[in-house]
Amino acid sequence: MTFKSCHNPSTEKLNNKNMRQVEIRGLSWRLAILLVVVLLTTAEQVTSQPTDRNSTLMRYYCSMYRGLSEKYFLSNLNTTLSSLRRQLTTSGYAAARTLFNGESVWGLAWCRGYLSIPDCLSCYDYAVDQLKVCGLGNGAHAIYSDCDVRYENFNFFTEANNRAGVVLCDNTTSPQPTEFRKAAEKLLSDLQIAAPRASKYYAVSTRKVDDSNATVYAIAQCNLNVSQSVCSECLQLRSGSLYDCLPTVSGRAMDNGCFMRYDRTPFFGQNQATDISHLLWEDSSKKGPIIGGVIGGVSFFLLLLAIFLWCRRSKKAGRGQQDKSTGSTQLLQGPATYSYNDLKVATNSFSDENKLGGGMFGEVYKGTLKNGDVVAIKKTFLASNRGKTKFNDELKILSNVHHRHLVRLLGYSRKGPHLFLVHEYMENHSLDQFLYGDKTTTLSWKQRFDIIFGTARGLAYLHDQYHVTIIHRDIKTSNILLDNEFQPKISDFGLIRILPEDKTHLSTELARSLNSAYVAPEYANHGHLSQKVDTYSYGVVVLETISGKRCNEDNKSSTPNLLDHAWNLYETGTHLNLVDDKLDPSEYAIEDVTKIIEIALMCTQPTVSARPAMSEVVTLLSDKTLEERPPVRSAITDDEVKIQVDMESSVSNASASTIQLSGR
Repeated sequence: MTFKSCHNPSTEKLNNKNMRQVEIRGLSWRLAILLVVVLLTTAEQVTSQPTDRNSTLMRYYCSMYRGLSEKYFLSNLNTTLSSLRRQLTTSGYAAARTLFNGESVWGLAWCRGYLSIPDCLSCYDYAVDQLKVCGLGNGAHAIYSDCDVRYENFNFFTEANNRAGVVLCDNTTSPQPTEFRKAAEKLLSDLQIAAPRASKYYAVSTRKVDDSNATVYAIAQCNLNVSQSVCSECLQLRSGSLYDCLPTVSGRAMDNGCFMRYDRTPFFGQNQATDISHLLWEDSSKKGPIIGGVIGGVSFFLLLLAIFLWCRRSKKAGRGQQDKSTGSTQLLQGPATYSYNDLKVATNSFSDENKLGGGMFGEVYKGTLKNGDVVAIKKTFLASNRGKTKFNDELKILSNVHHRHLVRLLGYSRKGPHLFLVHEYMENHSLDQFLYGDKTTTLSWKQRFDIIFGTARGLAYLHDQYHVTIIHRDIKTSNILLDNEFQPKISDFGLIRILPEDKTHLSTELARSLNSAYVAPEYANHGHLSQKVDTYSYGVVVLETISGKRCNEDNKSSTPNLLDHAWNLYETGTHLNLVDDKLDPSEYAIEDVTKIIEIALMCTQPTVSARPAMSEVVTLLSDKTLEERPPVRSAITDDEVKIQVDMESSVSNASASTIQLSGR
């Protein structure tokens, strides 16, 4: 509102005088108040930031993919977010997961180390409120200057994501650009060294600017789930990004693994600064012990080397007297070497009566060795273009794979262009013969679940737990063998490493295999290979195991293949129609079957990143015992964090993303 007055010349001087007096008195009061505020500010040390901490949004994203079940996804999301908030009431870092009913929700939240608990919770609540715009997307991330919150449908806790950092630079240049740059670069350099060595991967410090009253304030902090080396690498990259901001007065840089910030204005209290001198290892008094330690370490290493060489020489001298019947040395160094003639006798000259089957990697025969052991012998072509050393190294890799659910390589023999691989013999042959072959025995639900679970464990070992990552490429029911207790053992893993890539028979078989319904689309269409190729094939095998039906391997049938049929049933909520009619319904619980079918469908999603890793599949199958898992019930109360979404807007957003998790 604007006030107006009439103009009166006779009173103008008096009015002007009165106004000047009022202005002087008002100015005096304002100066007095300002003086008090300044005195109070300088007399009292700051212990935390101002309460309005949520204004600087660095980045946020929403996943374009949706969960399989809206009900279970939202329930698990609310449970995870509530758990994160409970943890933040006592700590500035929280991690949680909820894995019920195949809808995985992994959550992570962390606040900057200088925040008080109330300020941390305030930032978290604000971030969660902003993430509501993501609706039913199965992943979201909000990064603020003081905290960040993320949830996904996979385990991302140890991710650093060094190539996707976020950098925000101020537009104002420092009045002392050269001196300010020098002080800031030195401070950031020190912090990126000190923070990974600190107990909580966190350090804040200050540095005076030369020839000025200005001070640089900075922080370096890492996600507590990453390793020290990853933290150090992440901070090196982020500090390099902030160097490009200089000499502006402030900058922020962050990715999933770490956060750095510098500013000319204080954003933490002086009493919160970290003493980083002892973390930099630059004190001259420490050089003596360091040099002594280095000398001692080198001396100890030379001593160990001398002992090793002496032991090696002693072993060579006594090798002729070793009892070779144990085979212990050969098994540790590599697979045993068999005589071709012995294998020929064991298989009756590789007769058709001893033939067990064949596939892309050759024919398999049953053999009985001289000592009475029954083995399986695979006859295939040898890669003529590979050197002997490389061939032996690959065999060593395969022969040292020891796992309950992987067929063991016992030894080998070479004869001309052929390679003969000797494996342990599986009495019950392959899974496909029980599901839709000539075996009369019907697998029970428990046996089928053991096969599903054991196969997942075997693949997880090949992908993540063995010292060399092995991708199978040809997972199918005929390559899952069963021992006398109907426990699964995966066969033919790693053979692509030692067989030729230019042989006509292998190329033909591989081309035929790529047209199979077992093969992931990105591998069949573009040749893109990753562990998720095995995940896709595993999902198809699970559907076959539950249904007792064969997937249409040639993909030329006019009827929908098994995978399409399973998706159709899922979308109509009729999961149980997929179950094998030969199974007794009293053997299984509906919830268990539903959960496993949904896990299989998660594995066969066309988007590679949306598929779970095999280690996560193992977690999903074993997170709660299938027999005793309680009904899913939301653990949240009205006063806890809840995600409420606009169903109409979330549906419209999902429809615009072209690919959904319901996805075929």
